[in-house]
Amino acid sequence: MSFEKEIARRRTFGIISHPDAGKTTLTEKLLLFGGAIQEAGAVKNNKIKKTATSDFMEIERQRGISVATSVLAFIYKDKKINILDTPGHKDFAEDTFRTLTAVDSVIVVIDVAKGVEEQTKKLVEVCRMRKIPMIVFINKLDREGKDAFDLLDEVEQKLGLSVTPLSFPIGMGYDFKGIYNIYEKNINLFSGNSKSNIEDTIAFDDVSSPELDTMIGEKAAGELRDNLELVHGVYPPFDTNAYLEAQQQPVFFGSALNNFGVRELLDCFIEIAPAPRPKKAEERLVMANETDFSGFVFKIHANMDPKHRDRLAFIKIVSGTFERNKPYLHVRNKKKLKFSSPNAFFAEKKEIVDVSYPGDIVGLHDTGNFKIGDTLTNGEALNYKGIPSFSPEHFRYINNADPMKSKQLYKGIDQLMDEGVAQLFTLELNGRKVIGTVGALQYEVIQYRLEHEYGAKCTYENFPVHKACWVDAEADNDEFREFKRVKQKFLAIDKRGQLVFLADSQFSLQMTQQKYPTVKLRFTSEFE
Repeated sequence: MSFEKEIARRRTFGIISHPDAGKTTLTEKLLLFGGAIQEAGAVKNNKIKKTATSDFMEIERQRGISVATSVLAFIYKDKKINILDTPGHKDFAEDTFRTLTAVDSVIVVIDVAKGVEEQTKKLVEVCRMRKIPMIVFINKLDREGKDAFDLLDEVEQKLGLSVTPLSFPIGMGYDFKGIYNIYEKNINLFSGNSKSNIEDTIAFDDVSSPELDTMIGEKAAGELRDNLELVHGVYPPFDTNAYLEAQQQPVFFGSALNNFGVRELLDCFIEIAPAPRPKKAEERLVMANETDFSGFVFKIHANMDPKHRDRLAFIKIVSGTFERNKPYLHVRNKKKLKFSSPNAFFAEKKEIVDVSYPGDIVGLHDTGNFKIGDTLTNGEALNYKGIPSFSPEHFRYINNADPMKSKQLYKGIDQLMDEGVAQLFTLELNGRKVIGTVGALQYEVIQYRLEHEYGAKCTYENFPVHKACWVDAEADNDEFREFKRVKQKFLAIDKRGQLVFLADSQFSLQMTQQKYPTVKLRFTSEFE
């Protein structure tokens, strides 16, 4: 198959939502349709020992939440689909934000009963800023929830989207009869026991036909006709170009747990979703069909296989082909590296691949060469933008609880920080280590992983800091030297060697900005 055709058949997307909206369940069902798994795992049910395929860290299995982005790939109708299942929990939002730099489109999952929730707002805001095409999937229709039109209004108002429904529910909760697929003009009837089998659809062009009354009952048929008339009257017809330009968002309804409405979503998705898109580097815009290889690291994961202590850097291929055993330039280190066993993923199952194309995600075994945001190319010095570290909101001193294991502790902290789980600051005054995180739950994850993956124990002490700000001084002038002298006990160095000011309160931050105007303080580590 030609290079251009390989690019055209790739679809790389992320699934985002608030926790518990059913994102991981939807991922499972997409894999089921793709024939990649035979049976989907119930994410929450402890009686069933089979857990979700995309949750492979031990702590995820115990808590029933996703704490790391996982990468899954499968073939469906000759399209190569790469899914990035992201954590929904707000404490792991940074991982999700970074993942959004590696996707070409997004599916937003919304719970029919809860509607638009806080975390969904933040993530959709990022997608809107980056003009990522979005499809909305309203989930859990087999439960009682909000009226479909109220939900569509809520999505438009709270998320600032311009929606157009491509399917519409027939009833809801106890009265849920099925879904009318506006996009394909067919009806999918719900039987309620379809957890492992996939429903048949009935082609249905003419909803005014009396056959509809026989099929779903007069009352439901009447309501469906009224609803569809309203949909056509209120919402604009679906326009693929508007969707690709992120100006229109199609909406599907369904129940991921019951495999319902998922096939419709997937069939429409592979037809309309974009193939790999161009990506902006600091130097220029890079097109997917360029023959020279380039890609960037958006995630690092240590110990995916605890038996082998391996560390993998996840690379999104932007242009050209990535070939096994071929040397590529590590732009930051200015070194050529080659990789004998690049991996393609299916959750924690990996297989070695010889050639990968734009849109694919490849895992490279890493001995500590990579950091998040690093670029690999055929030789051109490119630096991809948009993979910042955010200012943490929680800070704690980290202490070694077992002096015999200090080597393991430092190695563990080093690797976990490279993964982007949290950020490490070393105080200039006394060299003490402070860990900053976006959410408090990350401290538990760090403690758990240090003990179970590195055999090291740690304790935490509170460190009262309001905000971490990266210092961007225009010149080493008198004002900057004065700032460093006065604020000495609040200064630290991050893992990249950048100077960071740890402000103890909002007031102190404002006063510092007024007193030292030439010292710029920034809330992300990437200086635009």
